[in-house]
Amino acid sequence: MRTTITLDDALFRAAKRLAARRDSSLSAVVQEALRVYLSEVQRRKPRQHFTLVTFQGRGARPGVDLDRTSALLEEDDLDQFARPR
Repeated sequence: MRTTITLDDALFRAAKRLAARRDSSLSAVVQEALRVYLSEVQRRKPRQHFTLVTFQGRGARPGVDLDRTSALLEEDDLDQFARPR
């Protein structure tokens, strides 16, 4: 089958050089690369479904800025070490 594809200039030049070194055509190089890529994709394990565990609650404690990582770490430290259980 004949088709037209668009390649990045650097990728095109590298593929042409490889074809010349192998005494092959650009089409043969592209076909081989695509076969290798597709066989690799098919060999990969499918992603396993996961369940996102959530909790019921009222959200963050008042005064805790969820955009400040240091504040979250500080709250976590207080939970683990300073607050009575």
